This record gives sequence, C-alpha cells and structure tokens, in this order.
Amino acid sequence: MSLNSYGHLFRVTTWGESHGPALGATIDGCPPGVPLSEADIQVWLDKRKPGQNKYTTQRREADEVEILSGVFEGRTTGTPIQLMIRNTDQRSKDYGDIAEKFRPGHADITYWQKYGIRDYRGGGRSSARETAARVAAGGVARAALALLLPELSITGYMVQMGDKRIDRARFDWDEIARNPFWVPDAAAASEWATYLDGLRKSGSSVGAMIEVTARGVPAGLGAPVYGKLDTDLAAAAMSINAVKGVEIGEGMQAAMLTGEANADEIFMGATGPEFASNHAGGILGGISSGQDVVLRFAVKPTSSILTPRKTITKAGEATEITTKGRHDPCVGIRAVPVGEAMVAAVLLDHLLLDRGQTGGIRGTIG
Repeated sequence: MSLNSYGHLFRVTTWGESHGPALGATIDGCPPGVPLSEADIQVWLDKRKPGQNKYTTQRREADEVEILSGVFEGRTTGTPIQLMIRNTDQRSKDYGDIAEKFRPGHADITYWQKYGIRDYRGGGRSSARETAARVAAGGVARAALALLLPELSITGYMVQMGDKRIDRARFDWDEIARNPFWVPDAAAASEWATYLDGLRKSGSSVGAMIEVTARGVPAGLGAPVYGKLDTDLAAAAMSINAVKGVEIGEGMQAAMLTGEANADEIFMGATGPEFASNHAGGILGGISSGQDVVLRFAVKPTSSILTPRKTITKAGEATEITTKGRHDPCVGIRAVPVGEAMVAAVLLDHLLLDRGQTGGIRGTIG
C-alpha cells in the first residue's frame, strides 16, 4: 500500500495497524533545535486516547508515545524523528465473524477489491486507530510552532452532533475543556450527553461536525494556484477516517450569500489591516490573511453498530452482519484532537515553505 505520507517540507509517514504490535509515525523535515520530549507529545495523545468516558470506545489503550530517533539532549536534531505507540488492548477475536464478510460503511470491501487482501482485525490500516500516529506527529508540529510562532493557538471543538447544533451566542472558549464532547456551549453539552447516552445504549451511532480555529496565523502562508493553504488543509481534513465533507470559513453557506454580504471589508487599523468579518476563513487566494483560519469538517456516523445490516461474503453470498467489539457511538468526539493535529502539521509545513521561498519578506501596507 503506497501513499502513507503527507506534507512537503514537514513530511509525516504513518505506519502500523489497529491490531498489530504497534503503530507510529516517521517525521522528516522538523527544524533542528526544537525543545521536544515525550511529555510534549503525550499531552495531545491523552486528548484522543480511547476509554476515557462512556461516550467513547472502551478499548483501553495508554497510547504512550516513545521517541526512537531525531532528538538529542531534549532538542530535535533535524534528522528523521521516529515515534512509536504500542498496542496493548487488542481483542482480535471480536472480528472473527467478519473475516469472510464485508461490513457496510467500512473500507472492508474496497480494500479487498483493490488489494485482494485485508487485515480484518479491527480494519487494520483503515482503522481510526491510525489517527493516534497523526496526533503524535501533530504534537511535534505544535512544539516547532511554539518556537517559531509563539502567538499561534489551534483549538478544535464540536459544533454539531446529529441534528443538534451549538448556540453560537453561548460560545465559550473556556467551556471546551470542561465537557467530554469538546463543546464550547455548556447547555448543548448537557443536552448532547443525554442524547448520546441513549444512542450508545441502543447500539447505534451518530455523526458530527468539528470546527478547528487557528488564531495568530500570520499573513502570507500558502501560495496561489496549486500550493494553496486551504487546499492542503482541506486535503488533510478529508484524509481523516470517516470525514465526508470539509469547509473553510463560510464554506457551503457562501453559496447562499450575495457578493456584498460575503466580501470581508478591509480597514486600516493601528497595527495593520483589519477585516469587518471573516467569511473567507482567514484565507484569500490560497494565502493566509492574518485573520483566524477556520476549518470545519463533517464526520459520518460510526459504521460499527449492533443493528443487523445486510451485506455479502467474499464468495458473493447474501448474509447479515452485526458488528461486535468496542466502538465509538460518535467518532466525532475523538476526531477533535485529530483535526487539531492535521491543522498544526499543515501550518508548520506552509510556514517552512514560506521561509524557503520568501524568507519572510512581506509587502508593506501604510
């Protein structure tokens, strides 16, 4: 299987399977001299790891990261960084029934059609377990960004679960870390808890919408045409398991606006240009404007549910399947730190690309 890497100068290759002995990431292109320890990465993995509450899969994984190379005396050396996360709570027997059957909504059938072989233990490479490696790599990107862009912050949160949306009038940044859904609306978090608990007990699942906001992004990241910042952000988000749609800024809703409503008017402020609104999501012509970069992506309902579903076997025979095992009733919860990690990796990559091309030179205004 090819194409396991993403990024240009900051390049990440993930490896490993859901039920193998370990998984991880190889990172090439991280600048030297970045302070980095396993604890710097672990804090982000702890946000994503399973089994933390009743609303996520009960698979118990510590998700402890090990740095095998690329760091000396607490700082990156500029050589490839190898990260490893050992799998410790596999229950492969839960998947014995699907060895000859294809689970609806999963990649089982397409992997078989393409490769003629698949690891049916939890989905192997197609499992969302692979995203642990992305979060670890994102931790490295965050460490580099903290050194190069100390004012930058990247925050992900859920804005919708099923047909239930947050009330943006109640948006509270501090609330995000106070509830198990990473929701910036305390009233919505309470309502969603009751809703998801009912779905969890029935063995069903639901989709979600996640938003990631990067504050403190400097103007000038990205390049026109084929090197657009929003192109790489969209591709990074779309590559996350179960993601079926991506938006930047106003996104699909921009189709409903007039030109007057959509245009973000520009004024001269005390320290530089200021915008009256941010329908563009902080990116114009593929280049960051200095405003908040806002990315939004939709995650489908977890396909592993207890309700019997019709399917076929590898022999083409009709059958039914009930997916056993330990699964997330709303995979969107643990997709939040994954989305943050992908945004961090893309922003660092484009920061390095910009430094390589322009050296940080900018056109003056005023």
